[in-house]
Amino acid sequence: MATTKKPRAKKGLFDRFLALVETLGNMLPHPVTLFALFAVGTVLLSGIAGYFEWSVADPRPEGAKGRSADGVIHAISLVNEEGLRRIIENLVKNFVEFAPLGTVLVALMGVSIAEHGGLLAAGIRSVVLGASRNVVTMALVFAGVLSNAASEVGYVVIVPMGAAIFYSLGRHPLAGLAAAFAGVSGGYSANLVLGTIDPLLSGITQEAARMLDPTYEVHPAVNWYFMIGSTFLVTAMGTFVSSVIVEPRLPAYDKSLAEPGIEQTATFTPLTSIEKYGLVWAGVSVALMSLLLVYLAGWTIPVDGDMPFYGSLRDPETGDLLKSPLLRGVVALIFVFFLVPGCVYGYVVGTIRTGMDVINGMTKTMGTLGMYIVLVFFAAQFVKYFEWTNLGALLAVLGANGIRTLNLDNPLVFLPFILSCCLINLLMGSASAKWAVIAPIFVPMLMLVGFSPEVIQCAFRIGDSVTNVITPMMSYFGIIFAFACRYDQKFGMGTLISLMLPYSIVFTVGWIIFFYIWVFGLGIPVGPGAPTYLPVN
Repeated sequence: MATTKKPRAKKGLFDRFLALVETLGNMLPHPVTLFALFAVGTVLLSGIAGYFEWSVADPRPEGAKGRSADGVIHAISLVNEEGLRRIIENLVKNFVEFAPLGTVLVALMGVSIAEHGGLLAAGIRSVVLGASRNVVTMALVFAGVLSNAASEVGYVVIVPMGAAIFYSLGRHPLAGLAAAFAGVSGGYSANLVLGTIDPLLSGITQEAARMLDPTYEVHPAVNWYFMIGSTFLVTAMGTFVSSVIVEPRLPAYDKSLAEPGIEQTATFTPLTSIEKYGLVWAGVSVALMSLLLVYLAGWTIPVDGDMPFYGSLRDPETGDLLKSPLLRGVVALIFVFFLVPGCVYGYVVGTIRTGMDVINGMTKTMGTLGMYIVLVFFAAQFVKYFEWTNLGALLAVLGANGIRTLNLDNPLVFLPFILSCCLINLLMGSASAKWAVIAPIFVPMLMLVGFSPEVIQCAFRIGDSVTNVITPMMSYFGIIFAFACRYDQKFGMGTLISLMLPYSIVFTVGWIIFFYIWVFGLGIPVGPGAPTYLPVN
């Protein structure tokens, strides 16, 4: 049922600001058109930059991946014969190799079976029936934060599930989507466990630190303590923003705005006995697959040998789990872990009986992604053009050099550093790509005034997270927009940005304060074996 909550009669200054952001944002063209214009604009800007030979010194050390041969980052023009050939020859390649495309399509084929067979709806109802409003919101944000350890799973599972949960409770589905998105993306650098991004960042940090100290080592867990503390901070902030700012601002939800059939995945009726029976057998299938996964990801010690035998999903040479087929193949696991229990549940309750039912379920969900696929085509071109032209790297280095001119030699230097990373994050989506460009500037610079590379990396990760939810440069921004349009077919880009902006503001302020209290107030290490200060000669 639709909620009876009404918009507040009197709007404060912040409400009017968000309304203005929404209005201005919705005046922009459709996101598909917008990305097409961005792509064209990038090509034209590259021509200007190439004509004036814009360039900056490449801060990456010699031999580093991606470093230019002459040690200079040059603006690359696409407004010439070579650029035209590159655009034409790679048009299809840019589209099919756009990382989120395959991830979303493959993962959602598995999720679609769980949806088509009724497992998702039944599972959601079993969890949320009788739960309080704040508990549901808090659990959703917390699940979103934890999901980013497996990267894509949060975007393709937790975010749409958040909307469905709120819909089933008679609350505005966009509030649920926003809460989940805030946890998954805004809380990207918080977690209880290490993820695939940790070894990538630590490797870049180590190379940058070795520009001053050739023996310095940075291991993947150097920010782990701070990440654990940040998990609960982000959950608290996300719950507060959702309950106090975002959801109260939304008007009563009009179900006529949703696409047809959406109620099949978000209903509020009590579970029947056959549905409970189906959930039990679906749970059994998940348990059996989990045991198999543990075996494949584990290891045993042979009786007649000294070397351990690593499971098939570990790195076959080192036994590492962070750099293993298990984490690289997380999308395949999402597919299987939704497909199998979805089929089991559907067979028990009678919604899936034949292979054709499975095919129809996949086909139906794929049919709802038409707009997303079109959007991805133009977004992929824009992202590639921005990469080819070096415009993102040029802007990142210029911004970093601007911070250096402040000549701060105390903890206050981290404030402009984090804010600079926030701005750079609006232009460059990849965390590792950003850090590869700016780490060689900031890590040696801040080491010289006495701060450790581990703390510097920790500060970067705050800036790299908090503006994810408001930038179209974030790879999964398009699929979030597509999910939102399922519940509001008149949804606009400005609405999504204004919906997420309060999270970005609160996360930025709260996380910076938390960083200063944790590191400089209480003096707690950001990770195991991670110093805060270095001796200054």
